[in-house]
Amino acid sequence: MRMTLADRVRAAVAALMHATGQSQTDLAGALGVSQAQVSRRQSGTAAWSLDDCEAVAAHFGIDVLDLMAGPTRAFESLPEARHRVTGRRAAEAGRGTGPGAAPAPVVREVAAR
Repeated sequence: MRMTLADRVRAAVAALMHATGQSQTDLAGALGVSQAQVSRRQSGTAAWSLDDCEAVAAHFGIDVLDLMAGPTRAFESLPEARHRVTGRRAAEAGRGTGPGAAPAPVVREVAAR
């Protein structure tokens, strides 16, 4: 069974909120609406308008067509800097290791003369 456009947008918004660690309250603040309005849109009681979709896409730094394509495309389009840091990635970030970390300084011992 194919997802409707409304289903794809709701799933994409949920995936983006999860990937960035944002709550409905966070998204509502960024969009200038109430958390209840975001909740109604996410539950399907109300629809995401085209203007809403453009605002959501801009907030997450992705193209509106990627948002409408569904959760996989939306997640893949999300800039890496917007991903929340959890678990092992958080530990690596704290230690300065992992992908994108600066290389460790090279320490050379100097022989005593």
